[in-house]
Amino acid sequence: MAVKVRIPTPLQKLTQEKAEVEATAKTIKDLIEALNQSYPGIKERICDEQGNLRRFVNVFLNEEDIRFLGKEKTPLKDGDEVSIVPAIAGG
Repeated sequence: MAVKVRIPTPLQKLTQEKAEVEATAKTIKDLIEALNQSYPGIKERICDEQGNLRRFVNVFLNEEDIRFLGKEKTPLKDGDEVSIVPAIAGG
């Protein structure tokens, strides 16, 4: 299943400066693995040592936060759009 993935600017150095890439995956977890295969190092930037998404990384599937769906187990289908968004802190 081809999924469009929006890459945040800080991670674009890993994707050869591409702001959008495509990958084939059945779940968000599979998508992260597929991205890491094509763009080594991306997984360690968005996941912790246990392979879970870092707290400061938000992932949206078609504009919906995956924390309110199935988290890393959220299923994907052809044509879905995933956005990886680093949290921004202010103060």
